[in-house]
Amino acid sequence: MASPLIVDIFLSVDGWAGSDGLPGYFGYFGPDLDRWIKTESDAPQLVVMGRRTYEALDGLPEAAKDESWHQLTQLDKVVFSTTLTRTAWPNTRILSGDLTQEIQRLKAESTTPLRTMGSLSLARQLVSAGLVDRLRLMTFPLFAGEAGRDAAFTGITSADLELVSHHVLDGRILLSEYHPTGKDIPRA
Repeated sequence: MASPLIVDIFLSVDGWAGSDGLPGYFGYFGPDLDRWIKTESDAPQLVVMGRRTYEALDGLPEAAKDESWHQLTQLDKVVFSTTLTRTAWPNTRILSGDLTQEIQRLKAESTTPLRTMGSLSLARQLVSAGLVDRLRLMTFPLFAGEAGRDAAFTGITSADLELVSHHVLDGRILLSEYHPTGKDIPRA
């Protein structure tokens, strides 16, 4: 049986997955979110990320490299890149082949779930290829407006989703989990 692929996307209500000039987690970090992140980081997984995410995380200043950063570096990871030749992190492989084929192979071979970390472009490609088993959206309570960067779903292929669960973290952040059904979306 294939291991599931989980895609996590953190976004503002107006659909931005990043921002210019706003703090991490859009400024809404709290104890529930911290607990969720730690629980997810402790779970067995193969982390999947793209080159830009890897380089951004690897290039953080020492002061920003907290316990969760160090834990991430110890997890098993694959970085998709056609330009990287090595990584500074342990337990990290670089894959440069076709994303769809490589993910299918990893899902078939892995004994643990695959989970994306950041890597919005990679997440869009995986959703569009129909390879995602669980899509988790962490919606933060703000309109990023002009500070928004990286529209979360630009260019994504249409897909019907089934709501699996939802939770409110810290009384303001909505975590929604979806399962792609494989059906076509309703049409007029």
